Amino acid sequence: MEASAGMYNKAMPYLAMVFMRFGSAGMPIVAKFALNRGMSQHVLVVYRFVIATIVLAPFAIVFDRKIRPKMTFSVFVQILLLGLLEPTIDQNLYYTGMKYTTATVATALCNVLPAFVFLLAWACRLEKVDMRKLHCQAKILGTLGTVGGAMIMTLVNGPILPLPWTKVKNEHQSTDSATKDDPLKGALMILAGCVCCACFVILQAMTLKSYPAELSLTTLVCLMGAIEGTIVALVMEGGNAAAWSIHWDSKLLAAVYSGVICSGVAYYVGAMVIQAKGPVFFAAFNPLTMVIVVIMSSFIFSETMYLGSFIGAIVIVVGLYLVLWGKSKDQNSSDSDSNEVAAAPCSGEQMAIVGTEIATVTSNQDVVLLDVISRDAAAADDESVKEKNQQQIP
Repeated sequence: MEASAGMYNKAMPYLAMVFMRFGSAGMPIVAKFALNRGMSQHVLVVYRFVIATIVLAPFAIVFDRKIRPKMTFSVFVQILLLGLLEPTIDQNLYYTGMKYTTATVATALCNVLPAFVFLLAWACRLEKVDMRKLHCQAKILGTLGTVGGAMIMTLVNGPILPLPWTKVKNEHQSTDSATKDDPLKGALMILAGCVCCACFVILQAMTLKSYPAELSLTTLVCLMGAIEGTIVALVMEGGNAAAWSIHWDSKLLAAVYSGVICSGVAYYVGAMVIQAKGPVFFAAFNPLTMVIVVIMSSFIFSETMYLGSFIGAIVIVVGLYLVLWGKSKDQNSSDSDSNEVAAAPCSGEQMAIVGTEIATVTSNQDVVLLDVISRDAAAADDESVKEKNQQQIP
């Protein structure tokens, strides 16, 4: 019994991540299906974050009631900017780009996000880079690889990969898709959204220093995103009241699925996995979403897979793992430094930034903070070290 229980506990993080990635892979499929049926991408963003706010608010009220700091004007302005960067600008660009391209390309291009965050963190001096160290060279090379892979997916088509279950349908749908799709325009929109999301991650790391209530911050960002997204939708849709109508169809499914599964269940599962295995383990499963989307979209939408897209996706995944490997080495060095120097608040803040960066980047366009328990554990370790030092003083 003990052996089987031990195997179950060891397998649980892997099973949880696989099921979570299946849930995350469903998001672009459901969203693409709703967008193809005529749903406004701007309205979808609003409904998504309204539902996400409703789902997360009770947990924020209960779990953050003792640690929630007072709201200041500077924090309020930062929350406004956070809601503008990720829920409003990024999500609108992401869904609009998905309209012009495929769910597979949209999911694959999101893997360049860690590289963009690394570049911005380096520019803001939140990331230290020593070119003499191997893991720093790996981060630079991985960043170049992800950007190069995105360019390959965007600019290079090549021959069509023969998928037997899509061959017949593609022959009939080729004329329709050629008139509706604009892959270059869609890819550029998604990449621009990734830049906004990277800015969101950097600003979020700074905001967490002055407002360290992760659940409350996430809920407030979703709320502000819903309000600001409503303004954008009203402007873009004009007086089209039909765009806001929703029934028991794919539009309702897309709104509920994105709000509950991607912003609710994903938060809980991600927090549990990070508690057990750490943020790098969580990030390592991100390309699995792309693989699942490729298979599902080829069946559901009969999407055409080009050799250039396939090669670009592989280059992006290799670059992603190089960046993650470099980040893992940074964390190991930070952990060793914090063990050597007791009660070092600076290293704790740096680790909070690193944990927030990796966890939020790998959420695949979800506004969630998955470093709650890791931050609490680090704070508990610092307090225990301080208590031991006080006991040793005669």
